[in-house]
Amino acid sequence: MPSVFHLAYHVTDLDAARRFYGSTLGCAEGRSTETWVDFDFFGHQISLHLGEPFATANTGRVGDHMVPMPHLGTVLPLADWQELADRLAAAGTDFVLPPSVRFKGEPGEQWTMFFRDPSGNPIEIKGVANFDAIFAT
Repeated sequence: MPSVFHLAYHVTDLDAARRFYGSTLGCAEGRSTETWVDFDFFGHQISLHLGEPFATANTGRVGDHMVPMPHLGTVLPLADWQELADRLAAAGTDFVLPPSVRFKGEPGEQWTMFFRDPSGNPIEIKGVANFDAIFAT
């Protein structure tokens, strides 16, 4: 059954969020009010509300790196992932984990990157060449 997830979380500045999610990430803006804005986050709905962002801690292990937990993200086709990685790098993004490959040549090979939005919310974007292998072991 195809579905679209919805996630609502806090940001401290809607204008900065609009610039980051809209211009930098390339997400289309949806409905909004003075206190929240929706975005099409790569085919899913996120609602950014003014408030205090959720607490995170670098407790997740990705290879030799500790990454923020909890975090949100998505999985993109590899070409789209690379285009986004290039756009983020050109925008001067301070990566928590720079674009890199994991499980090279193994089932489930994936490219990943971690970064934070202007409010500090952690985001992971994965890229895969084969969506059938996302859950491969």
